[in-house]
Amino acid sequence: MQNGLSKSATKNHIKDVKADNPWSVFKIMSNFVEGFDALKDIGPCVTFFGSARLKPGSRYYEEARKLAFMFAQSGFNVVTGGSNGIMEAANKGAFESKKTESIGLNIHLPHEQKTNPYTTMSVEFDYFFVRKVMLVKYSYAYIVFPGGFGTFDELFEALTLVQTGKIFPISIILVGVDFWTPMIEFLKKSPLELGTISQADLELIKLTDDPEEAIAITKQNIINKLEELEKDGLKDSDIYKDLLNLCSRETCSLDLVVNNGN
Repeated sequence: MQNGLSKSATKNHIKDVKADNPWSVFKIMSNFVEGFDALKDIGPCVTFFGSARLKPGSRYYEEARKLAFMFAQSGFNVVTGGSNGIMEAANKGAFESKKTESIGLNIHLPHEQKTNPYTTMSVEFDYFFVRKVMLVKYSYAYIVFPGGFGTFDELFEALTLVQTGKIFPISIILVGVDFWTPMIEFLKKSPLELGTISQADLELIKLTDDPEEAIAITKQNIINKLEELEKDGLKDSDIYKDLLNLCSRETCSLDLVVNNGN
């Protein structure tokens, strides 16, 4: 007993900072090492975020499945949190394409989280922050479907990393106009008017219900990124080569491939 509390109650409700922190470092390190090792050679990816609670047959589940299939057909590996709902739908779409990897980055949770059966590669993590690094690190586009606290956390962390220049995805696309519009209006009304974000920050976000538009946005942004990398003298970089390889698989226009292949 500890101050009248059982050991299990203490563990569940009170974090013993002094005891846990030094040894947690090694567990955190092992989580990062496992993730980096599994994904280091994976190639171009797109990450899907969204609720684990949306069921097969529901509108957003089926839209995520379709869009993930389309991205996989274009040569992107599809990355998700590996669980149910939107994550399962995106993994299922990629799995059905049979062209690229369907990757699930799962996390140990007391409820909701279990690995869906549509992954061709699965990695498990103990910490949300380690998994979030892996979800954004290897992807050139983030597709965000309706979700709860976890989805909002992932969206705003990705936006912050882009805003501060720590990462540069090709696209951040929110799918679900009805769901996301109130949030966009709030950002325009309060943070933008107050000056805590800029118009350029808002322009990082694209909002659509059309899967063809989501693909088109990503294609155009690939072209823009290739031109930017070439202008900066980075034609020999791995990023440039990966994006050019995507174009050669008909992700972009044939003219771009010819022009940049010279």
